[in-house]
This record gives sequence, C-alpha cells and structure tokens, in this order.
Amino acid sequence: MKGPEVRARAVTATLIAGFGLLVPAWLNGHNPSLPTIVRPLALFIVIPEILLSEWNWHFTEAAIALPTLLFFAWQPRLFRGETKIPTRSFVLFAAAASLNLVWFLKGWRYGIDFQGIEYTRAVAVINTIWALVVGLAFTQSRNGLRSFRFNLFLHWMLFAWLAWYAFPWLGELP
Repeated sequence: MKGPEVRARAVTATLIAGFGLLVPAWLNGHNPSLPTIVRPLALFIVIPEILLSEWNWHFTEAAIALPTLLFFAWQPRLFRGETKIPTRSFVLFAAAASLNLVWFLKGWRYGIDFQGIEYTRAVAVINTIWALVVGLAFTQSRNGLRSFRFNLFLHWMLFAWLAWYAFPWLGELP
C-alpha cells in the first residue's frame, strides 16, 4: 500500500510546485509596464507575451503558463517521485547562468541609462543570489544529496528563477 501512497503524494506535490510557478510568472508578466525590482520583466515571460500579443491580447496570458508547462515537460519523472536529478538540468542551469552573466555585462549600461542604477544593481544582486542558491543546490546534488523533495525544490527554484529574475529587462522598452 505504501507504493501508491508515495506516488500520490509525489503527484500532488509536483502539481502544487508546478502551478506555484504561476505566481512568479504572473508577477513578471501580468500587465507589464516599466520593470521594477519586484517585476523585472524576465525575457522568459516577456518575449512570449510580446510574440503572442501580435495574434490577440488574450493570448498574452498564455505566456504566464509557460514556466509551469516547461517544468512539467522538463522533469516528468517528478510525478513518480524521482530522486535523481538529470544531467540536462545541470546543463540548462549552467547555460542559463552563463548567458545571464553575458546578458548583464552587455546590458549594464542600458539598464543604468533606462531603469537607473538602483534597479540595475538590485536586480543584479537578487539575480546573483538566486543563481548561487540554485548552483549550491546542484552542488549538493552532486555530493550525494538525493531525495524527491530536494529534486522538486531544485527544479522549482530553477524554473522560478528563469520565470522571474533571469534575464531581466535592461534598456528601452518596445
């Protein structure tokens, strides 16, 4: 009886975590205007919103569901209570963190010119802390820390970072 019980808890926890990603995505993309420290307009949400707005303004809300859908598609084994973190997740994080650094280096001047030094520094610091926490979690997983809860936490943090703070808007708005 323990097997189905554990699987049911894994499904429930994964659904809650996945749908929980709607919160940072909504904060970032719902009715975007100027970027703020709480709403840095991460490109992971804003670019799909801009592209979908060409078809119909109702489609822009669909962009908010993107992190949730990608979370479920990226690691479907969470629904089965998987404890192993796939290598592709580490590669995704490493690529996103590296490109995010380049994003800041190339966009720093634009961020200061258009959003101001306070905004640019704040989102850089928050972004760095977030990336360090996710990176530390990956390090812990490589050092043998394995559990379903940890796997779920790590993937939620990764996708929440992508949906909320990675690649914040720096520069002139369209």
